Amino acid sequence: MSDGSLKEVVETIAKALVDHPDEVAVIELEGEATVLELRVAPQDLGKVIGKQGRTARAMRTLLRAAGMKLRKRFVLEILE
Repeated sequence: MSDGSLKEVVETIAKALVDHPDEVAVIELEGEATVLELRVAPQDLGKVIGKQGRTARAMRTLLRAAGMKLRKRFVLEILE
């Protein structure tokens, strides 16, 4: 498993959740921690975040678990 594949995983999950999958974009920023910036259409923002942030929290948990295996830290930022 590589860093790039985690970017693709986040992108695939987001595209499955939204009404406008063509507007999903994930940008990977390297630094002390690898930051994955997720952008979706404004009307799809609620679907990606989920009720009380559950969906976003689940995606962050997946990233944290995969990051432990890779010995790296990943941060998911959902941008408007």
